[in-house]
Amino acid sequence: MADFSVAAKPAARPQNPNFSSGPCAKRPGFTLAALEGALLGRSHRAKEPKAKLAEVITRSKAILGMPDDWRLGIVPASDTGAVEMALWSLLGARPVDVLAFESFSEAWATDVLKQLKLADARVLKAPYGQLPDLSQIDFTHDVVLAWNGTTSGVRFPNGDFIPADREGLVIADSTSAAFAMDLPWDKFDVVTWSWQKVLGGEAAHGMLALSPRAVERLLTYKPAWPLPKIFRLTSGGKLTEGVFVGETINTPSMLCVEDALDGLRWAESVGGLKGLIARAEANLKAVADWVEGNERVRFLAETPQTRSCTSICLAIDAPWFKALDAEAQAKAAKAVASLLEKENVALDAGAYRDAPPGLRIWGGATVETANIAALLPWIDWAIDTVAQQV
Repeated sequence: MADFSVAAKPAARPQNPNFSSGPCAKRPGFTLAALEGALLGRSHRAKEPKAKLAEVITRSKAILGMPDDWRLGIVPASDTGAVEMALWSLLGARPVDVLAFESFSEAWATDVLKQLKLADARVLKAPYGQLPDLSQIDFTHDVVLAWNGTTSGVRFPNGDFIPADREGLVIADSTSAAFAMDLPWDKFDVVTWSWQKVLGGEAAHGMLALSPRAVERLLTYKPAWPLPKIFRLTSGGKLTEGVFVGETINTPSMLCVEDALDGLRWAESVGGLKGLIARAEANLKAVADWVEGNERVRFLAETPQTRSCTSICLAIDAPWFKALDAEAQAKAAKAVASLLEKENVALDAGAYRDAPPGLRIWGGATVETANIAALLPWIDWAIDTVAQQV
């Protein structure tokens, strides 16, 4: 048994224990009644359903402050589908630099090197908790990055490192950043996200945003490999404009569309992008204030400026934990997450399977700061409880 003072079991509990990093917590006050307007049993090609799909696009562009000359479309297979569509459709015209510093950015590196087999490609790597050396990026190349590391809790603090006069395209996987962080649109050419993150929407649908430079690449470059139907954004040398006005490539769920619209209307009601960012940043601050001076945990993100306000990743830092070998650490961290789930105070809050053992608390805008604050003492208690069992 560990020799230290054990944190008392808290009395208060979060009103909502959903801290999953995807699908994420529904917006406050959500009930199934919000979906009553869903056009079930209707063709998504019909006038009214198509108008709802177009409304998702226009409301999203407005809330995010997307430039008017960008195209935004709804695509299959969540954020992964949107990123894959961009990689397979746009890469190959130039050398490529891929920034890999967590699980999903590692996956994009694998696609570039092992699936597309691009010979003129570099992977700039960093371990969990850090960003790669940004000075090594060659912006005459196309650049692929995750703007917020969903599995590491590391984000880019700003886009100052990206030159405005770059020659290559910047493809930014922004699924856990969109609607919770300012996106530097002038420094990006492709931005992707999914419905199930910051606005708490349902899964399977992705969003693909293209700058004029990205559209130009689509129209002037033909990849050397065949493209599956769901990846094709051009036809006869012209952009498939319908994708960007609600004519989706495959059949969407009109129930999920209604849910997405509910989330967007809620976002408008809390002050739009500025209000959403404030809510997420308040969640990060609550965790940061607790972590400061806490001997049990630390942020996985080593630099304060790079700490995510959505996927808040924590490493267990207690002396007893650090004395364990890697296998025992993994078991202990899972035990902490399981204990939080058993007490119904934090569901799905374990670290991502490829990440260092620890916890991941979703802090996106749909999560109330009061629920974060109520959870934190439970983490102290759970860590101390597991310590007595190892």
